[in-house]
Amino acid sequence: MVQPSNGVETPGLNTASSSAPLPDPVITARTDSYFNRTKRIVSHFGDCEVTYAFFIRRPVISAPGLMLEWLKNVMAERNSPYTIDLVHPEGEWVGAGEPLVYITGSFTHLADLETLLLQKLGSPCVAAHRAYQIAVSLPHTKFLAMDARHCAGYGMQELMAYAASVGGRAAKRDGAIGFIGTANDAVAPFFNSTHGYGTMPHALIGYAGSTVRAAEMFHELYPETDLVVLVDYFGKEVTDALAVCRRFPDLAAQGRLGVRLDTHGGRFLEGLNPQESYAVVDRHAPEALRRYRSDSELRYLIGTGVSAAAVWRMRDALDEAGFPHVKIIASSGFGVTKCACMADAHAPIDVVGTGSFIPDRWNETYATADIVSYNGTERVKIGREFLLPSQRKAQKGSSA
Repeated sequence: MVQPSNGVETPGLNTASSSAPLPDPVITARTDSYFNRTKRIVSHFGDCEVTYAFFIRRPVISAPGLMLEWLKNVMAERNSPYTIDLVHPEGEWVGAGEPLVYITGSFTHLADLETLLLQKLGSPCVAAHRAYQIAVSLPHTKFLAMDARHCAGYGMQELMAYAASVGGRAAKRDGAIGFIGTANDAVAPFFNSTHGYGTMPHALIGYAGSTVRAAEMFHELYPETDLVVLVDYFGKEVTDALAVCRRFPDLAAQGRLGVRLDTHGGRFLEGLNPQESYAVVDRHAPEALRRYRSDSELRYLIGTGVSAAAVWRMRDALDEAGFPHVKIIASSGFGVTKCACMADAHAPIDVVGTGSFIPDRWNETYATADIVSYNGTERVKIGREFLLPSQRKAQKGSSA
């Protein structure tokens, strides 16, 4: 019997291109040759029912949806029944080496799928874990997945967007706001959206010749879209932010205007230096300065680029000028440590755009699979006995 991926409707899976079945010659070409040879040998000497245990050799958040959806579609094309035992449903914490899912079916029809199934399991689970970590490290801030440019093609982008959505929902269950969307339309359905977020790159400001003019151009063509303006192009973040606010006072008053801080790490935000940065943070969150534990943490608090001091400096300037409803969007180098420092400094960030952080551990997939049962008889290579279903049941029984 073919079962659904996890019993829970996952946004975006119905439109995910990576879930589409592939012709058998394409699967053969993309899978490891020893699996293809195994398929032929088993077909010649007689098929049997096998159970695969899929696991990952590092802690992750379970993100099996794309893999299981693809498996469902391929096995339907092959008219081959199978069953799944999803030990860790989507969004659940999985310890290193724990079986994540058992798949039982025809050895002939499963043998040549292992390579592609692992490709669709390991990296999303790792990335979902990273998305979860960054979201809970700054729980009261919204996150936007801007990782597409850091991905090696659309296939990787789709896996990362799905992972960010899973990790974001897991973080939300633990009290964080999590991920609200992504930067382009193709993967927006994973976030229950029809479109990507974002208004303008630096290139548009260079084309317009001024930050205000770029904002005017954007608003003229997209009057119904909230306006978020990059303010670091000319190195006058505060000056240009206030100029845009004065140009669009109604949007500012309605909370439909935001400024995005993306200041280069080689300089301070306008009006700041080491002394001024220290003074700003000391005014708003003196305890954060007393608790820092490393040079990198101190840099996130009062250093160059988008620091906690930079965020507070912008918030102070906006409030003092009468624009308390203008939002601050921050990007550039946001990872767990930087977010934790921002949280410690109570930095008033409304949205964080994170790019390279989500796929940064692409090399840490460590996903693998072993057959643990042949025609109902448990058998696995020495050292992997912990994957046997009977062992798992015994462990659950002893802990009950």
